[in-house]
Amino acid sequence: METIGLTGGIGSGKSTVAKIFQCMGYPTYIADTEASILMNTSSEIRNKITVRFGEAIYNNHRLNKAELAKIIFANKEALQYINHIVHPHVMAHFKTWSKKQKSPIVLFESAILYETGLNKFFKHIICVTAPKDIRIQRVICRDQTTAEKVCNRIQNQMDDTEKICLADFIVNNDEIQALLPQVTKIIQQLNNTNK
Repeated sequence: METIGLTGGIGSGKSTVAKIFQCMGYPTYIADTEASILMNTSSEIRNKITVRFGEAIYNNHRLNKAELAKIIFANKEALQYINHIVHPHVMAHFKTWSKKQKSPIVLFESAILYETGLNKFFKHIICVTAPKDIRIQRVICRDQTTAEKVCNRIQNQMDDTEKICLADFIVNNDEIQALLPQVTKIIQQLNNTNK
């Protein structure tokens, strides 16, 4: 089995690309979703979060994600703290999950694959990219938020040009090039490298 990292900045469309892989039969682990579950279910993570941010960060045993996001996207040290305590648990969970999959290729989708150093666990990385103005507009529509808040998040992520240089495969989601042919081509290339 080969594990592939799938990344891209906020609003790039990596979730859409992940769904295409899933529809084509390739199991895809969505790190952000699993991290949210772990932050609510792992007593170790919960204890570390409450020590740093106070008991009020949890409401009725559920993490107040909006409040935490407001804190960490305005404070890089707080963001690094959260990443440092959560992502080792996410990676351990992914390893357990991937062993249960029957596919020759499984994917790990994360916006901050490089920023957290998790890229070192994958033989190949796929980067989904899109022009910044399109990304901002997508997130504003999706999250009912402001351009300023989206830009704050973008500033906390590695620049697309750096990710593109580091990645093995690029999916251009500029709303001009079709995604399916790009994903199909990557799958063919991955299958050829596994022969």
